[in-house]
Amino acid sequence: VHTECGVTESREKSLQEILPHVSRETLEDLFAFETLFRKWSKAINLASPSTLDQLWERHILDSAQLYRLAPDAKVWLDLGSGGGFPGVVLAIFLKQSVGSRINLVESNSKKAAFLRTAIGQASAPGTVHAARIDAVWQKIAPPEIITARALASLKELFVLAEPWLIGGATALFQKGRDYRREIDETRDDWTFDLVEHRSVVDKDSVVLQISNLCRL
Repeated sequence: VHTECGVTESREKSLQEILPHVSRETLEDLFAFETLFRKWSKAINLASPSTLDQLWERHILDSAQLYRLAPDAKVWLDLGSGGGFPGVVLAIFLKQSVGSRINLVESNSKKAAFLRTAIGQASAPGTVHAARIDAVWQKIAPPEIITARALASLKELFVLAEPWLIGGATALFQKGRDYRREIDETRDDWTFDLVEHRSVVDKDSVVLQISNLCRL
């Protein structure tokens, strides 16, 4: 029991280093999501098995840092939500902000079922769309913030998110150490404003904040 207490405390502390004012309810929702994730992971592949030992740091904290970058945004969209990173984590944070909501797009029906279960368990303001991204372009109104994590190259992400980005949305795309090459690959086809945020979880990763996207 003491060990379990210590683990909970260290997780709470690690989250508060990123977001100092986290409510008890938010913490408990995140712990419950982690438990649910581990349970479903035994049946369907929600994340790389090699990362499950570091689920809290590698996935939950990594997702939580996005909320820190746009705490006042009310309307979010997560593309290729997979196992719920960052979509479900963001939905849990958005519970504390009246009128906030997030749309999660995931074409894999088993993963979409998991996402609906996770959102329902947390009573979070999220809607899951079990469809391809290009099939929901007309259905989802432009959000303030678009997220995507481990989904596609930056060049491909621009094509997938273009309808919303040209409508005034800002993207927060999480990228690994090879991100500069990905940025260079977009320069022939697109212009955009870029802010690089160093990841607070992994020193080799970044969050690319992209706005004013325009096709050349």
